[in-house]
Amino acid sequence: MWVDPGLAAVLQTGVGGTLKLGKRELRIDRLLTQELDRGAGFLSFAPRAMFNMADLDATGLITFGSRATYRLLLAGPDQAVHDYLRWAEPRIAALRGARIETLEKGQPQMRATLDRAGRLLSLVSLLAAFISAVALAIAARRYVQSHLDACAVMKCMGQTQAAQLKLSLFEFVLIGLTAALLGGLLGYAAHLALLGALRDLLVAGLPQPGLMPWLSGAAAGLVLLLGFALPPLLGLARVPPLRILRRDAGGQPVSALLVYGCAAFAFAALLLWTARDLKLGAYTALGFAAAALLFSAACAGLLQLLALAVRAAPPRLTLDWRFVAAGLARRRGASILQADALAVGLMALLLLLITRQDLLASWRSTAPADAPNRFIINIQPEQRDAVAQKLAAAGAADAPLLPMIRGRLVQINGRDITPADYQDPDAKRLVDREFNLSYAAQLPPGNTVVAGRWHGDAADAQVSIEQGMAKTLNIHDGDLLRYDVAGQTLDARVSSVRKLDWSSMRVNFFVILPPKIMQDYPRTWITAFHMPPGKTALDGELVAAFPNLTLINTEQALGLLRGIIDKVTSAVELLFGFTLAAGVLVLYAALSGSRGERARDAALLRALGASSDTLRRLQWTELLAVGGIAGPLAAAGALATGWTLAARVFEFPFTASAWTLPAGLALGMACALAGGWLGLRGVINKPALASLREQ
Repeated sequence: MWVDPGLAAVLQTGVGGTLKLGKRELRIDRLLTQELDRGAGFLSFAPRAMFNMADLDATGLITFGSRATYRLLLAGPDQAVHDYLRWAEPRIAALRGARIETLEKGQPQMRATLDRAGRLLSLVSLLAAFISAVALAIAARRYVQSHLDACAVMKCMGQTQAAQLKLSLFEFVLIGLTAALLGGLLGYAAHLALLGALRDLLVAGLPQPGLMPWLSGAAAGLVLLLGFALPPLLGLARVPPLRILRRDAGGQPVSALLVYGCAAFAFAALLLWTARDLKLGAYTALGFAAAALLFSAACAGLLQLLALAVRAAPPRLTLDWRFVAAGLARRRGASILQADALAVGLMALLLLLITRQDLLASWRSTAPADAPNRFIINIQPEQRDAVAQKLAAAGAADAPLLPMIRGRLVQINGRDITPADYQDPDAKRLVDREFNLSYAAQLPPGNTVVAGRWHGDAADAQVSIEQGMAKTLNIHDGDLLRYDVAGQTLDARVSSVRKLDWSSMRVNFFVILPPKIMQDYPRTWITAFHMPPGKTALDGELVAAFPNLTLINTEQALGLLRGIIDKVTSAVELLFGFTLAAGVLVLYAALSGSRGERARDAALLRALGASSDTLRRLQWTELLAVGGIAGPLAAAGALATGWTLAARVFEFPFTASAWTLPAGLALGMACALAGGWLGLRGVINKPALASLREQ
């Protein structure tokens, strides 16, 4: 037989020893160090002994009146498992006591951890998609501006508006397909690189990538391309032939509702599809949409304040700033668009940084190194003080003993309930069995009241119920519940609904009542504490001193939780590098979007006698002004969105760093200078005539 190391320690035996199970003695051949098929129930953490099925009859353990459960373990491709579940669920629902356990429906701690892991990875994907949308919006605008002359020439040569639109659409689709092909090749190469980087973190090998990731990526790119490029293309097709003679004649403007409607619809659809989480996608989309509108209004107001401040300042101190304010005012629309795009791009990058640091740090704190890894149940009232003294003597810190009373829910608002009243298998199981009640005057740590009021030390029968159970059994604040506790009836009205932090690994109860009304009911006590690695002998001492105790070791479950957190953290950090590189390109595109206007202004000033140093100083001052406006706005938006996601989606505390706003200001100025230098370094030293001819 194979046994759990904790069981072997308690029984003071090991490999080579023998244990008698029923009528048969079995030799211990191995110690179980890891069990991948552990169940999701609480008692699945109890020590296990495993032996061959062929020895079962000889032990005599299974006979009339024996209690045994049977589990069928299945593994396979996702589609095969999905098909089996679809076939099995209606049949399992008809069997009393039977249920299906999946990775998504497992223990609450593991389910919460997996949900957060998926949301973190989805958030990184959302930010990458958003950065791509900003890049395409900027690129489409620049494309239209640079092709106005060519379209006007074609119109003079007799090309119709429909033909021009078809030609532009064909060119865009060709560019999109080419980019999709190259991006797919880069994606497959990155996949192989990721496999190499995560080789030491993966327990099992990942499947080879198929065509579906490439098709989904190509479809996402084309949706964004058409959503953000089609409205500008409609305006490009309407450019008048008069532009050949008058350079200020542009394309006929397209309806703003059409422009923003198409872009917003394409982007929102992509976000929701990428996130695969309506809540996360909605919060992210609304956050960035609100930020873009607020940033536009704030940029307009700040530019106006800058102009007023320059006018009010002494002329000798503001010569450079007067030129800057005049240039920004002359290009008001382009300046606001540039600052807005820069702020939104920086916001995405800063939100990614906050996610990487604050949210991951908060997530790690939900499974700290000193989290409880031992549970003791079935402590009798007369053993309570002795167990507490033994734990204190062994150095087991923070081991509160909590009361536990077994009860069955039999009525809701005067109506008897049975498993047949519910369709949900979880609801059937809750109604069909007893579960643990407890009492407390203070709200336990990790509990949050989401409806009603906490009962405190009330003298009347009130009950606080966990949010998930309330939803499963359709129980609401104010409902009257009746429990059967060891043959006695207990009526209590729901005074509050609580939300639990299942990832804390502490003792949690679905139902908590006031202490004053629970004194006459039979109870046992339960505790959870952290056992240091070098003091595992306490397990055996406790069981030897109190044979009725059940000691449950959750160290393996904690190890799995920490392993998932470490793996997801590594994956987020790798994806962070890709998204950061994309964000840098977007920032460059945003800053170089007004290169033509800046080059024309520089050429005019050069023709009027301005030196290269003067032009360089003016451009740097303007770039610093744009970056100084965009940086703090981006930081404020990232903080607001990060707090909202932490509180509403990821459900862990968010601590804002005092350096976020200064970092946003510095990053905005640095990016503006870098992008401006890359986009305009050739303009300053170019002859004025050459620059004007290019315009």
